[in-house]
Amino acid sequence: MTAGGPTLAPEPLTKAAFAPFGDVIETAGAITREINQGFALRRHDLANIDVGAEGGRPILSIFEAKRRPCPIAIDMLERHPLGSQAFYPLSPDDWLVVVAEGGATPELATLRCFRAGGRQGVNYAVGVWHFPVLTLAERQDFLIVDRDGPGENLREHAFAPHEVASIRIG
Repeated sequence: MTAGGPTLAPEPLTKAAFAPFGDVIETAGAITREINQGFALRRHDLANIDVGAEGGRPILSIFEAKRRPCPIAIDMLERHPLGSQAFYPLSPDDWLVVVAEGGATPELATLRCFRAGGRQGVNYAVGVWHFPVLTLAERQDFLIVDRDGPGENLREHAFAPHEVASIRIG
């Protein structure tokens, strides 16, 4: 598919820049508690997990992501109206996060791309438009915390060919 929309330049993932879309999951600045007789540190309450709407319950999964061909075509976005969705990489590889503002449909002009380090995760707030997980490695596993339960918790929006954005890595 040929991209006809904007070309996105990845920007660094920071808590301030990502705040409109959810939480950055990282240990920097976290409440830290010594536990297990001093042999471990607990980095406490790193994200606002919100999955209880309509009888939802939290689930823990592992996604195995494969690298997409470059330039990466951002041809759709998805959102989860009944629960947050957290991603945390299980390897030190950088990865990308694409988000947009919007209500019933995403606003193309607000598309943003963040480059996350291998020790940074994100928690998409309820209803935030985002692209599926994007790894820069050939293959990368992610720990996911999201919602299971009744109700429609996945909405997708496909962009018209002239709206398709792209990400060039280089």
